[in-house]
Amino acid sequence: MAIPLLWLGLLALVLGLLIAAPALRRSYPYVWWCLLGYPQTLLRIWFTWRRLTTATGLAVPRRPARALLGDMVVKGDPLKPVPPRLRMPRLQRGGLDVTVKLHPGQVPEHFIAFGEAITHAWRVHSVRVVSGARGFVTLTALAWDPLASPLVPYQLRERLLRAVVGLLEDGRAWVIDFRRCPHWLIVGATRSGKSTLVAALVKQLAPQRVALFGIDLKGGMELSLFESRLSALASTRTEAAHLLAELVTEAEARMALCRSVGARSIWELPDKLRKVPIVVIVDEVAELYLMATRDEKAEVGEISTNLLRLAQLGAALGVHLVIAGQRVGSDLGPGVTALRAQLAGRICHRVSDSGTAEMALGDLNKDALTAAQQITLAEQGVAITVSEDGQWTRARSIHTTPEQARRAAKKYAHLAPTWPGLNQPADTEGVYL
Repeated sequence: MAIPLLWLGLLALVLGLLIAAPALRRSYPYVWWCLLGYPQTLLRIWFTWRRLTTATGLAVPRRPARALLGDMVVKGDPLKPVPPRLRMPRLQRGGLDVTVKLHPGQVPEHFIAFGEAITHAWRVHSVRVVSGARGFVTLTALAWDPLASPLVPYQLRERLLRAVVGLLEDGRAWVIDFRRCPHWLIVGATRSGKSTLVAALVKQLAPQRVALFGIDLKGGMELSLFESRLSALASTRTEAAHLLAELVTEAEARMALCRSVGARSIWELPDKLRKVPIVVIVDEVAELYLMATRDEKAEVGEISTNLLRLAQLGAALGVHLVIAGQRVGSDLGPGVTALRAQLAGRICHRVSDSGTAEMALGDLNKDALTAAQQITLAEQGVAITVSEDGQWTRARSIHTTPEQARRAAKKYAHLAPTWPGLNQPADTEGVYL
């Protein structure tokens, strides 16, 4: 009697889950995925894999397509081609990973070409092919687009120079960590989400004991929102040249301090000697390099040299750069290309020209470059970012209104060090209040 009751209980549980599935998916998508979405997709993968690989040509016959029959060569399609072997799919947050063993002669590009076919066969939002160990590829499937409405849990406590600015495609928080990646390049056309990302970054850095500097050659229109939290804001090229020269002097002083005590970075200095970290935000970097007359050539050269020096020396000295712009191309001069090489952190929103996307991602990952050029006008805030390990992913910043940014700057204006002389000791951690 107990066995029929057990089966009836299981049946009732399954029916209850099926009935509640639509509401569960809307309100608790990750719970829905673990209980229902993942098992359904798992069954779909196993039941469609042979037909899918046969239809796309990924299944390979055991015997050659040609055979010798007497004195004749007979050609025909094998009856049972063998599909690539699948390992057990691994459950991920809002998706799954499955490793595929390649047949001899197959390369990851063969699977990349049929990514759309795999997506439709498995009925998921997207499938990305990642090349892992030799002879294997990993198919990463996402059940839905987590960037449609990104929500990031509020961080009560975070490390110094670490900012949560949005959500990654796999559901994890999008973090810009200057300790791991000291300099960043952010590109994007008008209304692509670049300014929103910068606002989210400044809002997250504002409560930390960090000195923020701004260079905005659009008359300070963008960065003036945070002026109360900035130690200095340069709104003309002459002001920018003067500020950068002072920052280079500050970096050289920090270098001498480290050398005097035998430290290789400011983080090895005693707390009483350690200076406040500096983050320099440059908006519309192209304006720094454009020359209308010959007289401006020397000033542009000085700016280019000082930016490059800060990028080369700043990582160990607590001086970090955020270079943003609508258009960042090699046509601006060799100084921009040399600077780009020092900016390991890359973020590319929708851009108006392929050269800017190439400058941001072309030297790192060609697949990332292709993905960036596919971002549409409707996907404001969506960007392609490359992590320290070279892997790329889609991300979306949390929408930060100008009023929110202004309020955060005013609230923490007392944390802006007086310039010059950044001698206040820095905390090892920043607190989000």
